[in-house]
Amino acid sequence: MTMDANAVRPRGIRSRAAVVVSTVFGIGYAPIAPGTWGTAAAVPLVLASAGLTQWGYLALCACVTVVAIAAAGEASRAFGQHDCQRIVVDEVAGYFWTMVAVDRTDPVMLLAGFVLFRAADMLKPPPARAIDDRMTGGAGVVLDDVVAGIWAAAALVALDRSGVLGYMRWP
Repeated sequence: MTMDANAVRPRGIRSRAAVVVSTVFGIGYAPIAPGTWGTAAAVPLVLASAGLTQWGYLALCACVTVVAIAAAGEASRAFGQHDCQRIVVDEVAGYFWTMVAVDRTDPVMLLAGFVLFRAADMLKPPPARAIDDRMTGGAGVVLDDVVAGIWAAAALVALDRSGVLGYMRWP
């Protein structure tokens, strides 16, 4: 019997749960663009949170971030690699923060937020790059995406307020 080089054998329930959460129930194992798929998995979750008050949504963002940090840290140990590509819960947290200041029921906002977050996640604007390069553990995996999400949120609000996103809506 041969073992897949990408296979992981987490030990214990905590480690197994962390791998499940950090890969967003296996989405992180996508062979192409797992981060994009992880972000896509966040879209219906953000949409489902649309009924929350602004304070409730902020509390949810904080909770998602804390859970993501814990899961990513434990999963990194299980994978034996810091910021393993299979860990996509950081994209979920980042996308949640991207949508913090806009209408979370608007399909244009959801799509524009998706695109802006993916761009910010890849470009790593300051201090996201420094966090990614210097911070270890689960916080290092997740907080660069949270910062990218905050940058994307600022861009999303600016585009919305400028009226640019209005051109994407049906008359």
